[in-house]
Parts: sequence; structure tokens; C-alpha cells
Amino acid sequence: MSEALPRPATLTDLFVDDPMAAPLTYPGRLPRTSGLLQDDSFVPVADVAGAPVEEWQAHVGGQAVRLGDHLEALGAAPMSARHAVLAVGSNAAPSQLYRKFFESALRPVVPLTQATVQGIAAGVSAHINRHGYVPAAPIAVPGPSRLFVLWVDQAQLVALDVTEPNYYRRLLPTERHPVTPASGVALPTCWVYVGRHGCLTDRTGEAMRLEAQPRLIARLLSRSAELRKLCGPTPETFVARVREPLVREAACHLFRSLGLAREQPELLGLPTRTAC
Repeated sequence: MSEALPRPATLTDLFVDDPMAAPLTYPGRLPRTSGLLQDDSFVPVADVAGAPVEEWQAHVGGQAVRLGDHLEALGAAPMSARHAVLAVGSNAAPSQLYRKFFESALRPVVPLTQATVQGIAAGVSAHINRHGYVPAAPIAVPGPSRLFVLWVDQAQLVALDVTEPNYYRRLLPTERHPVTPASGVALPTCWVYVGRHGCLTDRTGEAMRLEAQPRLIARLLSRSAELRKLCGPTPETFVARVREPLVREAACHLFRSLGLAREQPELLGLPTRTAC
């Protein structure tokens, strides 16, 4: 376990980068540590080597408290009643989660734990969000990646599904894509939201990795005079113009007609439910 934990971060800090209001900040401000989204704050949580997540230590009021005990004190669902969901984009940003659950009239109490994921990374979806950013989508890649896992209760999972109309929720086969939190205890199951539109690719046809929006959009614009004519020459003009539905639709059509996108049958074919 870490010897010292940073002070809790307020959502005032975490809302500084809000992709809905400022699309070029997507995916928003991500935590630097595992933690607990607790109403209007983010409480750092330290892993305990060899222990499941409920045994990890939350930094509460200057004291280290067992996470499972803290959830019980909050009247929140225990870890045994929560679902693990891999976050590859803004679902790892506490401000986005707070907004989603608050708007669904659900209390935003959600652990977020850092994990190593084998064979899955944050790529780029072949669609454009209505707010103007090009969102993330999982991609199948060799080797490990470092991502966050959300731990949501059943009501939160249903609400999360509603906020993801451009994605399908699928189960990661743990034998192929093990998800191992920092404590070293691999998860038996984990969900992931797979893009309905496929993913964007680089000049070699390989899936692009997620990067800062200004660089990502500039890279896309540099590859197509048609896209620059439609969306303007800069990330700023792109964001402004694609907020118009017809422009957004035309840009997504260009992604495909120019060979900048491909389907992801390797992920779309993942199971939709746990085995009985």
C-alpha cells in the first residue's frame, strides 16, 4: 500500500476540463490515483497488495479506512453488489460520472481503480460526439495498457447504458483480456463499452490510439483536403462546424469513404452476458 495519500480532490478541480463545454479538453480531467467518487469529491484510495478492492484503503478525514467499511458507512452498495466496467474515455473522468449519475437522480458514489488490461487500449471511435469531440473506443492491441475500472451498482449500470447510445456493453473474456488492478488480484469479470461505429485508423491501417483532441483532430485534418473543406483547417473550426448534425454526418461518411475507419468484429463479437 502507498505510504502517503494525496488530499481529496474537489469536483471544482475536476470540472476544470469539461468536454461538453470545451470539447478540445476531451476526455476531461482524469484522476492521478485510484479513488472514490463520493458525491462532490474524489477521495484517493490506495491498493493493498494481494487483496480485493474492498480491502483497499480510502483516505477519509486524514485517516486510512477500509474501502468496504467506508461504502457501508455511506449507505452505498457494497463491492460484492457492484459491476466492474472498463473506462477507455470520459467515463474515467469523475466530473463526467458525477454529471451522468446526478442527471439520472442517482447518488454518485463510485470507486475508480487503476488496472493493467491485456490486449485492450484506448482508441478512437469512428464517429463524432454532438458536442464536437471525437470520442474514445476500445481497440484490440498487443500487450498491456493502464486504464481505470469503474465499480457501479445495478442502478448506476443501467443509467450508464443510457448515456452510451453509440456503444454496446460487452463482457471481456478474462482468459484473453485479463484485467488486473494494482493490488495484483485479477478480476473474474469486467464489462467494456464497444463502439458501434468501428474505430479510426492511421495511414498503415492500424487502429489509432487516443491522444489529446487538438493533436488528434489536426492529424485527421492533415490527411484529407475534403475533410478540411468541410470542417475547416484547425481543430477549433472542426469543433465549431461538426456541432451541426449535417456536417457531423458528412464528416463521419468521409471517415469511411476515405478509408480512415474500420469495423471491429473482434470486439463486437464479445459476449453480452455472463455464462450461467
